[in-house]
Amino acid sequence: MQCRKCGAEIAEKALICYRCGTATTEAKYQPASLPATSSRRRTMVVTVAIILLLLLLALYFAAGMR
Repeated sequence: MQCRKCGAEIAEKALICYRCGTATTEAKYQPASLPATSSRRRTMVVTVAIILLLLLLALYFAAGMR
């Protein structure tokens, strides 16, 4: 069999060309895509942090008024 990129003669069972490294067949599996929730998660964490900060400030000023 010949390499489809460089034309080198390679073994029939070869997975890649020994000369240029080109795969002899197409990939069976595609890499998994990353979930798009990282942006949503970051927004949720920032929102919770702001709410906690506001609650702490309210408690601080409420205690100071007594």
